[in-house]
Amino acid sequence: MQMQAVGEIANVEEPTSPIIEHLKEIKSRLLKCVIVVALTTILAFYYADVIFEFFQSIVPDQEFFYMEVTELFGVYMKVALYCGIALALPFLIYQLIRFVAPGLKSREKKYLYMLIPFVTVLFVAGAFFAYKFLLPPALNWLINPPFISEDIATPNIRIGNYIGLVVKLLFWIGLMFETPLVMAFLARIGVVRAKAFAKQGRIAVVVAFVLAAIITPTFDPINQTLVGGCIVVLYGLGVVLAWVFQGKRKESTEPLDVPMDGIQT
Repeated sequence: MQMQAVGEIANVEEPTSPIIEHLKEIKSRLLKCVIVVALTTILAFYYADVIFEFFQSIVPDQEFFYMEVTELFGVYMKVALYCGIALALPFLIYQLIRFVAPGLKSREKKYLYMLIPFVTVLFVAGAFFAYKFLLPPALNWLINPPFISEDIATPNIRIGNYIGLVVKLLFWIGLMFETPLVMAFLARIGVVRAKAFAKQGRIAVVVAFVLAAIITPTFDPINQTLVGGCIVVLYGLGVVLAWVFQGKRKESTEPLDVPMDGIQT
């Protein structure tokens, strides 16, 4: 009887710690994200020549050079990785939402899932704005400053520096275009009211032009005003969207959608 009791005790499964479950879920979702980013990066590397032509079209009259044996290949890999992350952005956002979903209410999860396509569209719109309207005058101003004679020196642009600058600007401007969406979501779930956003309008204008001075690579007021004005317009659009989509002011009694049998995978 004692041996049987010991065997039964040994066969009893110990309850799994919630921390262990969270760590397992993080590992699983990170692995999925890494696999998807790797696949999209391989796809982007296959079309790297097309992507480079796209970047070079911003300053078509310039020639680029590299100084190290591995530099050009490294730039190709960097561009492929950045483009791979951009292509995988909807999947990455989806995995993030799935991870935080157990702690959200049903309506909050619904709004987040609905935002996934709009996040992608707005990011692409911001990158297109930078490519079409911001980068050409900014790069031309940097390469041929209007207050310096062209006879002093001939520009020889290093490919790594050029690609790094272009990718950084495309990323930050694309991220900036997500502002209205974030404001609308916060208003919809009741975190911030549209009226509060509107009251902070003056501060938002100051912050917009400070960000413009940081993001814009040039020192001329035209490009900084263009970026700052764009941020102000996006903030104003966010106020309007927050006003349209904000819910009624009431205390929600909807329970958190937490599964009883552990973390969803």
